[in-house]
Amino acid sequence: MKHYCFLWGGLIVLITSLGSVSSLRAASDTLTNHVVAAEQVAEFIHAVLEADRTLYTTHVVQRMHENDVVETDEAWRREKALPLPAQMLALSGLRVKSGGSGLEYRLISLWPIYEKNRSSSWLEQTGLEIVTANPGKPFTGVVEKDGRQYFMAIYADTAVSPSCVSCHNAHPLSPKKDYKLNDVMGGVVISFPLSENH
Repeated sequence: MKHYCFLWGGLIVLITSLGSVSSLRAASDTLTNHVVAAEQVAEFIHAVLEADRTLYTTHVVQRMHENDVVETDEAWRREKALPLPAQMLALSGLRVKSGGSGLEYRLISLWPIYEKNRSSSWLEQTGLEIVTANPGKPFTGVVEKDGRQYFMAIYADTAVSPSCVSCHNAHPLSPKKDYKLNDVMGGVVISFPLSENH
């Protein structure tokens, strides 16, 4: 009787295992057929960047300023100050770029305070103009760099707090000094390599 129980137990484990293997194979086939589109990947990346930047601006920069704890300053490395929100995004972008994944992001503007934040191509310039006029939708395209194709998306970058507005309007190098809350100040450019079989 013990041998029969062992045999039935082994058979049940075998059937369950075969069922699990076929379930795993089915799940793998499903994943293969549902590769995330480049547009969706850009949306995911932008959602994280936007959340981090907005929270840093409103819950750190604005709050520290209102409570006279510490100011933000362009010269934050020399001063006892916090980096500006734009500097935080730039620093983060440089860190990600140095990782070698091919993912890059940065800020650009039609009215840059510094030349490095000007659009660097016709596509970026066109994208900036389009998202400035229609901030609710990103501008996307495919560019070639070093023999490889990259997906590029430009999202409108808006003034999310009074500190954004006052900083840009008061900056001596700013070519535009009439920003208001929620105005488009520029764009966030996200790019990453497409797979070889895209």
